[in-house]
Amino acid sequence: MRRARWVSWLIMAICTVYFATPLLCTFEFSLRLKRGEYSFAAYENVFKDSRFQETFLYSTVLSAATIVFGTLLVVPTAYWVQLRLPRLRPVVEFLTLMPLVIPAIILVFGYVRIYNSSSILPMTSASWSTDMLLGCSYITLALPYMYRAIDTGLQSIDVKTLTEAAESLGAKWPSILFGVILPNLRVAIVSSAFLTFATVIGEFTMASLLDRPAFGPYLQLIGASRAYEPSALAVITFLITWGCMGVIQLLGRGRRGSVSASAY
Repeated sequence: MRRARWVSWLIMAICTVYFATPLLCTFEFSLRLKRGEYSFAAYENVFKDSRFQETFLYSTVLSAATIVFGTLLVVPTAYWVQLRLPRLRPVVEFLTLMPLVIPAIILVFGYVRIYNSSSILPMTSASWSTDMLLGCSYITLALPYMYRAIDTGLQSIDVKTLTEAAESLGAKWPSILFGVILPNLRVAIVSSAFLTFATVIGEFTMASLLDRPAFGPYLQLIGASRAYEPSALAVITFLITWGCMGVIQLLGRGRRGSVSASAY
């Protein structure tokens, strides 16, 4: 047992060094903007750049819209499949995995071909409609993560009993969905929201080909023209992503604690 534990710690240490070394080297390089000393000048340049503020705000707003509309699409679908159509669950799971199989560049070319200015729905002819098209494409891109998180949350609760209890009290379907099911899926919805945010905030292909001022194309532009600022942006993006993962872990741990406490 002691030897197995020692081997486990050794493997964990090797993996930690393997993953942490590139990040630490990137962070150390981002501090070398001023010759002969370490400073946060590269980070100051990034935060002072108006394009950073505009693109990050644009991607944040678009990710929030993606989370809201994606949740309104996925939660009723996953709930209805688990409650009434369990035989269709493999089909729905297969469909939600398609964005992982089809490359993003193929998806966006399909969108441009279908919704160009000469089509019946010319969504690329104006900025606001192109923003809507990009938001819809982000919902498609985040669908695998959102559906898996919400479906896992639905499996952890007794959907059938909750629905029958609400129906016996005279509740209608909107009241059941928004007043009974959604409160029990808070951790799953928050998890899917942070996963979606981490996916959208760094997405490059769709935003670039649709010519939208998103954060992903800004990262590529800075990386092609500067040396130290891209390293600072990489560290910032990494911290944002891991911050989202940490919040998911804290919420999930608190949820398990509350459930176990209520059981006693």
